[in-house]
Amino acid sequence: MRRVLSHGSFLRFYLLLGAALLTVFLIALGGRAFIDHVSRENYREALTALPMSLMARQLADNSPRERQEQLSSWAEQLDMQLTLVPLTDASLSYFERARLERGKVLVATTSPWRLQRRLHDQPWLLQADFSDWSEQQWHATIEMLGAWLSPLDGSERREQLESLEQGSWPLALLDQSPAGLSDAQQRQLDRGEVVTRLRGEELSISFIYQLPTGSQWLEAGPASGDSKLPFNLHLPLLMALMVVLALIIYLVMRSIESRMARLELAATRIASGRLETRVKVESGDFLGRLGMAFNGMANQVQSLLRGQQEMIRAVSHELRTPVARIRFAVQMVEDMTDQPAIRRQLQGIDTDIAELDELVDEILTYARLGGETVNGAELEMSLVECRAMAERVIDSLSPLHEGLAITLSPGPDIELLAEPRYLQRALQNLVSNACRYGQSKVVIGLWDEPHLVRIDVEDDGPGVPADARADVFKPFARLDDSRARSSGGYGLGLSIVQKVMAGHGGSVTVDASPSLGGARFTLLIPRRESPA
Repeated sequence: MRRVLSHGSFLRFYLLLGAALLTVFLIALGGRAFIDHVSRENYREALTALPMSLMARQLADNSPRERQEQLSSWAEQLDMQLTLVPLTDASLSYFERARLERGKVLVATTSPWRLQRRLHDQPWLLQADFSDWSEQQWHATIEMLGAWLSPLDGSERREQLESLEQGSWPLALLDQSPAGLSDAQQRQLDRGEVVTRLRGEELSISFIYQLPTGSQWLEAGPASGDSKLPFNLHLPLLMALMVVLALIIYLVMRSIESRMARLELAATRIASGRLETRVKVESGDFLGRLGMAFNGMANQVQSLLRGQQEMIRAVSHELRTPVARIRFAVQMVEDMTDQPAIRRQLQGIDTDIAELDELVDEILTYARLGGETVNGAELEMSLVECRAMAERVIDSLSPLHEGLAITLSPGPDIELLAEPRYLQRALQNLVSNACRYGQSKVVIGLWDEPHLVRIDVEDDGPGVPADARADVFKPFARLDDSRARSSGGYGLGLSIVQKVMAGHGGSVTVDASPSLGGARFTLLIPRRESPA
């Protein structure tokens, strides 16, 4: 079982999700039980509000002697034990005292039952103890209410009814006998008895009583026998369940997402050339196996590239020996003959050998940069004076292009922490490329920006088409298919520039020159802090 769990990310996800649902289910059961408890308490309080409110209202207006007589009469009538307890002697909690202050009834459901209500604005607590509810108690309550209302006239009766806390028993005074009563129930009313009537699917209970004056009927109810959960308790429970479930799912998904994010970051770093990047493998599940496969792929790619670079370097070095022998043989043949035609052919061969030697040098430089900078290895940095470097490049290329004006834009001296040899090689390649395609002018511009140094090389040549700008930095890429000496080049110069910029953490771009109309190549080299 442990092996199955350790090798299945999604299985663990489903198990965690099942545990989350089980937790939410248990919370829901606990919340339901709590809401049921609160609902029962509210229902019992509303059920007992009418008799307790009626007795507390009448006792508040009586003298102490009248209260004792009234309590004795009510106790016999209701089959309850009724007492008045000083509020200071009652052992009540803070919340119970607060409920009593608001005129609520405290209901203790222990056996026997105990009801408590405070007399209005008086330090006395009406306490009722009884074993259980019976029909006698409800009938007696309605009779007590009728006896209290009988001496009053019609308007006063309605005012007194509205002043009572009715709870589950809505009270109404009727000017005529309620419809739907049977003959037996009508005779009960005529005899001064309380009639119990059940109606509806839920058997709603109501009590009907004819006042002793005979002019009005008192109806209490209907009161439903069940207690429904209030919406204001349902809504917080549902919201709490949603929050808990969402939090658990978020925590589970965050673990998977963080591991996938690490895979994505590693893939992005490898795509940018940092082939030494590896993924940390934390387990042997599906994502762990994916990480191991990813690391194996990166090792294989890095090994292939390293082998390719070593092969290119080896082949380039080996080419130098036969090229040198061919050059030596050509020079010997040239020294042994004085015929002009043969000398012209030998000079052409010597020029081809020089181009081949230059190509070998370019390939070696490209392979060396691939091994040192493409994988993000640190280069040996030192302070480079950019204007002096640009002037050296101009001095070295101007004699080779006498028909072009190679100039440096005026500006302040700029110092930059970089690898001086490679940075100068990159600038020289760009200027050589501009001289190859420029018509009459090549301009170098230096710009000191807040976090980087920008070097622009512009020419007045035909420029680079927009759809070919992404391809000019590929190895051996050319804008035309010509291999004539008039255009020259081997397609490695701009690739070397891109490698140099990658080693410095910068970039090279190409667009149209706004001032000369040709191409503008831009080097962006970020500034680095000098080592301590």
